[in-house]
Amino acid sequence: MAEQEPKELLEMSTDTERLLEENDLRPLWEVEKDFGNQFGGFEADIWKWEDIQASIDAIEQDVPIADLPPGFQRRVAVPVNTGYRNAISNTIYVGVQTVSPGETAPAHRHGANALRFTIDGSEDMKTVVAGEEFPMRDNDLITTPQWEWHDHVNDGDETAAWLDVLDLPLVLDSLNARNTFENHELDRQPVTKSQGYWESQYGRARPFEDTKEDGIPGPFEGNCAATPPYRFSWKDTLQTLRQRADNDDPDPHDGYSLSYVNPATGQPPLFPTMSFRAQLLQEETDPHFHNAVDAYFVIEGEGATHVGDDVLEWSERDIFVIPPDEIHHHDPDGEAILLGMTDRPVFEAFNFYAEAEP
Repeated sequence: MAEQEPKELLEMSTDTERLLEENDLRPLWEVEKDFGNQFGGFEADIWKWEDIQASIDAIEQDVPIADLPPGFQRRVAVPVNTGYRNAISNTIYVGVQTVSPGETAPAHRHGANALRFTIDGSEDMKTVVAGEEFPMRDNDLITTPQWEWHDHVNDGDETAAWLDVLDLPLVLDSLNARNTFENHELDRQPVTKSQGYWESQYGRARPFEDTKEDGIPGPFEGNCAATPPYRFSWKDTLQTLRQRADNDDPDPHDGYSLSYVNPATGQPPLFPTMSFRAQLLQEETDPHFHNAVDAYFVIEGEGATHVGDDVLEWSERDIFVIPPDEIHHHDPDGEAILLGMTDRPVFEAFNFYAEAEP
C-alpha cells in the first residue's frame, strides 16, 4: 500500500512556516523533493573528434602555455555535458590536452586521481611522474596517482595530444575538497629514477620487502593499496586483448574486455573512484542498464551506441557518455575498440552498484 502524503503537515500555519525559516529549518517532505535533482539534466551526449580537433588546434594557436595563469598551465578542451556545467559527468572529468614542440606543462600535484591516455604521442613526448619520465606513445595509458608531482615535456617536433581523465567533479564538488593542489617550485621536476623503474617494481616479481609476511604494510600494499605511477603499453594491452578474442567467449554486454588493474594489487579498480577497460567489439551487444556513469573514447573503428531512444553514432577518437540507469547497447560496424571509463567503484564502495537487463 502506498504511503499517504501528510496533508495535514503540508498545510502548515504561517507561524510554523515563519518559525522554521527563522531558524534555517525545513520539513523533511520538502527537503526530500530536492534530493537527487542536482544533475537532473544529465543526458547521453557525444563529442565528435573533428570538432574537438578544430577546437584544440585553435586553442594551441591562440594560447601558449606560458601565458596561462599559475596553477592552470594546462591547455585543455573539456567536453561539457548539457546537464553538468563543468565536465562530462558529475563524477568524471575528461579533457583533451595538447603540448606543442618545446613546451613544458609545469609540475604540480593534487589530491585528485588522474591518468593520461595518449592520442597523438611519440618517444619524445614524456609525462614525468614521481621522478620518472614516461614516454607517451599512441594509446598508452599512464597513471598520475594522488599527490605525485607531474609535468609534461614535449622534446619532439610535433604537437602531442592525450586524454586527461580525473575524478575532479567528485573531489571538488561532491566532497568539496578544495585545498588539494600545489605547484612545484620548478617547471620541471628533477628526474630521479631511470625509465622503467616503476614498472620494474610492480611487474610479476615484486620487491622482497613488500612481500614478507611479517613486514609492515607499506603505502602500496593491501586491498586498498594506493595506485603507483605506471605506464600500460598499448602494444602489450592490444596483444592481450587479441588473445582473448582468439580464445575466449565475449561478454554479452561488453564484448572482449580487459580491466586496467591497480599494479600494486593486480586487481581492479585502477583508482578507488574510477575504473577503466579496453573493449574489443566484434558484434552487437545485448542491452542492459546500471546506476553508474559510463564514458567512452573510441580507439579504433566505428559504430553506434543505443541509449534509451537516442542513437550515438561514433567513429575513431570520438568521446561519448551514457548516464546512469539508461538502457544501452553497442553496435559496431565491423570491429571496434573502445576505452571505457566508469565511476562504478564509488557505488561498489557503498554497496550501491546495481545492473540488470531490461
